[in-house]
Amino acid sequence: MNHRNGFNPLSRTTAHRRAMSRNMVTSLFRFERITTTKAKAMEVRKAAEKLITRAKEDTVHNRRVAAKFIQDEKILNKLFTELGPRMKDRNGGYTRVLKIGFRQGDAADMVILELVDYKLSTDEDEKTTAKAKKADGDAPKAEKATANKSAAAKKAPAKKAATSKAKAEAAPAAEEAAK
Repeated sequence: MNHRNGFNPLSRTTAHRRAMSRNMVTSLFRFERITTTKAKAMEVRKAAEKLITRAKEDTVHNRRVAAKFIQDEKILNKLFTELGPRMKDRNGGYTRVLKIGFRQGDAADMVILELVDYKLSTDEDEKTTAKAKKADGDAPKAEKATANKSAAAKKAPAKKAATSKAKAEAAPAAEEAAK
């Protein structure tokens, strides 16, 4: 009987399980949505929800407790400056698990673990991010790429014309040689 088992060991050693959990929680906070198995998602969810609860109040103690679990400073900062304040009015339930079917090889239950306020990017969002990138200085690179493409396009018809002229000249020469 499995009375009051505190966690699922996921058939891994303690060190492997802790490292995997840290990596998955960090990925969840970085991308705000990850795809994994149901068993892993349920374990990662526990750690992620506790860290988000800590992040709702930005104190030195809470940052140090979270820093034990999250090694990446950028993600730790994102947790306390973006994710924590976003979840300030929620009393828990910061993540959701969406079933997506079974994995091809071993038929494991696959799920998407995401933050509750995650929004899918649409075409309009992609256009605005593309405009923002151009404003940041990526525009000269894009202009160079289009200039290179147009120069190549201009050269290509010239080559085609030259090869067609050569063929036209070679055809009568071949006829004469045949006679």
